[in-house]
Amino acid sequence: MLSNSVSISMSDDDSNETNRIRPSRTRRKRKKPGHRTTFGELPRYFLRLLLRYWIILVLLLALGLLLFESTRIGTKSEHSQLKKHNPDSSGNKKNEGNLNRLDPTTKVIGGVRQRCLKLLPPEELEHLDILERIDSTSPVKKLVYLTGTDSSSSPVRGNGTRFNLFTGNQSFAERETSFQVSETVSVHCGFFNENGGFRIEDEDKKFMRSCQAVVSTCAFGGGDNLYQPIGMSNASTQKVCYVAFWDDVTLATQEAEGHKIGENGYIGKWRVVVVKDLPFMDQRLNGKIPKMLSHRLFPEAKYSIWVDSKSQFRRDPLGVLDALLWRTNSVLAISEHGARGSVYDEAKAVVRKHKATPEEVQVQINQYRRDKLPEDKRFNGKKALSEASVIVREHTPLTNLFMCLWFNEVVRYTSRDQLSFPYVFWRLRVLKNVNMFPVCTRKDLVNSMGHVRKAKPLEFTTGYKSVPINGLPSDHKKCESQLFVRLMSIEKRRIVPNVRGRVVSLTSRAVSQAYIYVDGSKEDQGIRKKNIVACWQHMRDIEGVWKSEKAGSKGLMQLLERESVWEKINAKEKNKWVVKEINQKKI
Repeated sequence: MLSNSVSISMSDDDSNETNRIRPSRTRRKRKKPGHRTTFGELPRYFLRLLLRYWIILVLLLALGLLLFESTRIGTKSEHSQLKKHNPDSSGNKKNEGNLNRLDPTTKVIGGVRQRCLKLLPPEELEHLDILERIDSTSPVKKLVYLTGTDSSSSPVRGNGTRFNLFTGNQSFAERETSFQVSETVSVHCGFFNENGGFRIEDEDKKFMRSCQAVVSTCAFGGGDNLYQPIGMSNASTQKVCYVAFWDDVTLATQEAEGHKIGENGYIGKWRVVVVKDLPFMDQRLNGKIPKMLSHRLFPEAKYSIWVDSKSQFRRDPLGVLDALLWRTNSVLAISEHGARGSVYDEAKAVVRKHKATPEEVQVQINQYRRDKLPEDKRFNGKKALSEASVIVREHTPLTNLFMCLWFNEVVRYTSRDQLSFPYVFWRLRVLKNVNMFPVCTRKDLVNSMGHVRKAKPLEFTTGYKSVPINGLPSDHKKCESQLFVRLMSIEKRRIVPNVRGRVVSLTSRAVSQAYIYVDGSKEDQGIRKKNIVACWQHMRDIEGVWKSEKAGSKGLMQLLERESVWEKINAKEKNKWVVKEINQKKI
């Protein structure tokens, strides 16, 4: 038998050669562990980057901030230019949001949302009438308003105060006596002298005497628009008067914007009363007269509602009287202050916000501390501080006394009535039926519109030789002011033609500039010697000084130069404007 198998013998050397020919496996190169960044190492990684490149980061931030500020300044500049050409634009935008809103203001009480002002249903409002109440328990039965009849006497002045012929010169002793309650109280309460200013036409006085209930406001210096009241019932329209007090500046401002008083004396629902010869330099102080002395302006009225000119009254007035006075058995209702409760805290806020000078606030607060006015935030269970933009009250002898005392404090010290309200409220302890309603109730009563424009000051020529000013008409005729003639004996004078201070046209004697008056000295909140009455008072102030000198302008100039009066006046004015952080202004 044949065998097909072949045997091949292999040595150990041949086996090793075969293994040597077999390809070897490629070995991958491992990365070193130090090159891999885990999630836990990221903070340290960014920290190393920050330490290495922090200078570059700071430069980038500075560049970004510079670009942002440059853009903001450019936008602000454009806005300022727009506001300069259209100063009412920002006010109009705000008005568009709030004007004529009737939606109720609500708040959550005990987990339930309720309306802040609880008015009667509309059908019941139509049947409301003016309520006549007789309070036999009031400790004050009669008020006697002090007056003076000698119009030729020297101008009355308090010690560093603003008392004048309108207010009478209330001494400090008389101030203390006025807080002593009895059945008959004699008190200063404005309208002291018939030559004291705040003149109203007889026709307007007749209308005001016919009012039993009144809603009133005022705008002096052309600062605010007149917003028509809304939300009233037909009954209130027939039974309640709406009266707005203006001065000549506001009249010219509104007429320039097309808001003219009708032949019947009305603009919409408002009866507009134009007041002549405002008695104070401070326009805010002039506004306190209709705000606090409504019982003097409306002698037959039983109730009054005061609304600041920056607000639109939007509720039924009889319904408001019912909700805030009649149902609560109150004689005075006024809004609480929303931010503060202490008069001393309010004084600091007034100074901080530049609402009054630190000196005049300090004088007032020092006196209140001497009188032991406590720092309590509540008096007689009521919040001590009021906001006072809405005042609802019944005209009783006691509430009238309260308002007179409040007005006298505002005249004696600062025009910020929030500072004097707590003091008078504390001193007149017998006034207990006061409804200090919360801020949300005030918001339900009015639509807050804000001030549209800054009030324009009044100015009047009081003895300065005028010079031609670009944009103003001027002539070389004699000044119509007798006061100017007594001070200046120059036949030809450059005088800005005016009617009681208002700049007029040379040809038509009509008002040529709505906002321009003339005067010798101007302040930020008013104009010194702004009317005829104040001019004559100023004349009497200096009459005793120059009376012995040679008559005419020559003697007066010699006196002023000899006493270095010009330098003293200039230094005083510069210091005043520096304190107020305002550049000195002169014409």
